[in-house]
This record gives sequence, C-alpha cells and structure tokens, in this order.
Amino acid sequence: MAIVATQNKPVIVNPLKQSQTLGATLAFLGLKGMIPLVHGSQGCTAFAKVVLVRHFRESIPLSTTAMTEVSTILGGEDNVEQAILTLVEKVHPEIIGLCTTGLTETRGDDMEKILRDFRKSHPHLDELPILLVSSPDFKGALQDGYAAAVESMVRELPQKGEIRPNQVNILIGSAFTPGDLQEVKEIVSAFGLIPIVVPDLSASLDGHLDDSYSPITGGGTTLAQLRKMGSSAFTIGIGESMRGAAEILDKRFAIPYELFTELTGLDAVDNFLQALSDVSGVSVPEKYRRQRRQLQDAMLDTHFFFGRKRVSLALEPDLLYTTANFMQSMGAEIQAAVTTTRSPLLEKLKMEKVIIGDLEDFEQVATGSDLLIGNSNVKTVSHKLNIPLYRQGIPIFDRLGIGQFNKVGYRGTMRILFDIGNIFLEQEEMSVKH
Repeated sequence: MAIVATQNKPVIVNPLKQSQTLGATLAFLGLKGMIPLVHGSQGCTAFAKVVLVRHFRESIPLSTTAMTEVSTILGGEDNVEQAILTLVEKVHPEIIGLCTTGLTETRGDDMEKILRDFRKSHPHLDELPILLVSSPDFKGALQDGYAAAVESMVRELPQKGEIRPNQVNILIGSAFTPGDLQEVKEIVSAFGLIPIVVPDLSASLDGHLDDSYSPITGGGTTLAQLRKMGSSAFTIGIGESMRGAAEILDKRFAIPYELFTELTGLDAVDNFLQALSDVSGVSVPEKYRRQRRQLQDAMLDTHFFFGRKRVSLALEPDLLYTTANFMQSMGAEIQAAVTTTRSPLLEKLKMEKVIIGDLEDFEQVATGSDLLIGNSNVKTVSHKLNIPLYRQGIPIFDRLGIGQFNKVGYRGTMRILFDIGNIFLEQEEMSVKH
C-alpha cells in the first residue's frame, strides 16, 4: 500500500497537471459532429486549443462564450445563449459539449438554470443535445474533467432498447491514444463483438486527410451509436476513471460491466482477452496467440536491460498505475512517482509513497534515476538531471506520431518494451565508452 502525500506549497512551480477543462474538451472531441464550447474567457479556450493542436498536430474544433470583465460580473447567461445560437447558425453541430472553467465556476453561474432557460426560449432546438460538464481548473486535473464529460455523455444520451447480444460498450479513459483505441477496436471486433467506443478519438484525432475541412469533428462516436448504448449486452471500462460512467449505465439500464485498469503487459492483456472470450463465447483467435508468443520472446530479450533499473514517473493516475505495474513486472524499480490528482488506484501501487505535486517536486525525488517517464514538459527536468526521458501522457509536442502510438495489447506492449529497452541499451553503451 502506497502512502499518498500532497505537497502543501503556497504555489505550484513548473506545473505537471493539465486542467479539467482540457480533459473535458478532449473527451468531447471523440464524438462525431461535436464542437466543444468552453464557458469562460477567450484565454481559457486559446490555451486548451494550443495544447491540443501541439499534441495531435491536427486542427481542433473549439469555441468559447468569450466572457469579458463586465459579463463575468453580471453573469454569463447572454454569452452562453448567443454562443450556442451562433454555433447552430454557422457550423450546424450535431452535439454541443458545454464545459465550465474556473472563471465562471468562481463567479457561480447556475449552468443548469441557464440551459433550462435556453431550452424554454428556443424550443426549436429541443433535438440538439447539449452536454453540460462542470470542469473548473482550480481543482482536479485532466483525467477528472475527461471522466466527468464521459459521465455526462452516458447520463444524457443512451436510450433503452432491445438487448443486442453481440454489442458491447467500451468506455475508454484519458490515458489512451487514438492508436490505442484503434487496437482495442480491432481486438474486440476479432471476437465477433460490435464495439461502441466512447469517446472514439481513433476516428477523429488519429491524423487522416479528408476531402473537405469541417468546423466540427469529422469522426468519432455518432449520436446514433450513443443512443444505442442502452441496448448493449455488456460494458467494458478501460481505466479506473471510467468506473463512474460504467456504474451510470449499470444503474440506468442494468448493463453488467467489468473494469480493466490496464491493457499493457502480459497478464493485463491475457485478462482482457479472456473476458472478451467469456462475453462472446469465442475462443481467443490464433492471431493473438501468436502475438502473445512474440511478446514472451520480446520479454526474454529485453528483461536483462530492465532489471534493477530505477525509474521515476510523472503521470496522471490511470497512466501512472499501468506504467508503474508494467515496469515493475519487467524487474525495474520505481524510485519516485508524482501525479496530478487523487484516485483509488494510488494506494494500490507497490511503492512507499506517491506525491500529488508538480515538476519541482519531481525534480527533487527523481535525482539518481536511470529513466524518467512523463510528458514533454518533463524535458526540462531530464536536461537538468541528465537522465533520459521516455515520453508518455499529454502534451507531447516534441515527437511525431503521437496519434498513432499504441501501447496496449500484445503488440503495444512489445512497442514499449523495445522503445525503453533501447534507451537502456544506449545508456549501457555510453557508460562503456566513458
């Protein structure tokens, strides 16, 4: 059992965490025909947009209620109404995701009342889904905002219908890339199951060229698929942060669920495939049995380089948990772990202490490590301590191909094994030279 320690500093130095607003926006970008609407100042929206554009290297549809000093004091009702009407007129969204910010939450805008009043004033827009999520950036982190947005989706949109035996809901957390989602969809489909992935970033932010530019998301989970979620036979949650959404579906439609905290590593993938086999009644396809044998061989080849290596992690809780477990399974030692927000997973980590803190805290505890794992902002710590960095999380703005990167399943696990194994191998060669 790990002790979770919060640093009681008067100020955050060199932040590790990203805001809840950014997380909610990211989740909404996995729905087709969506435009996220951030209720706050233009600066709040511009910052989120810059982070996402740099990370994915894609155009990101995002709008703002553009609160000014005057509207912040007097209240944002008119700004919300005008922003929605403008979006309907100009870009014709199929869904709008309305995210709050620290600015409007501090002011105390009654968002539910604002939306009720909007519905009364504009009954012709009754069919337009507007998903509201409370995502203030003065508490929580990206993972919390993302989870809150997914919970809003499954609370508002699915409808009761006749059970479809082969249809499964896949709720997937913020720790996973579009490439990860693509691999998950392929694996689930190989068992003859029809997956409804929520949210599906692999169809919207995977980096593909379309014939035409669209001011709303061109891919992702469709509104029709979201409506059909209530007819699924089973729900699979991937990432502890998806537990709340899975419970909402269970409560609303009595759909049983199973949660997987990780899909990286031999045991984790074995458990996932066994669950899919149990749900579908189909035995594990030979393709994955072969991939499993390839992974076992890769583990044999690389474990010499992982043994006794000291690794320090600066990641969101879901990603921290899966990465720490995987590194420990390969014989590495977790020297330090810094995260952004609370999670039930943190106490379950097999280490002495986890710190909820910033990159200043990380720099102090990571000294002497063989490897750092974190986002591109950890690069400053990496240079200062002269320790190599393996990039995971959001944002990653100094490497290409993040949208296609895959770390799940047997193939994804092999990718990480070889990537990190090569870093350790290079270190050994450098130390011999010196």
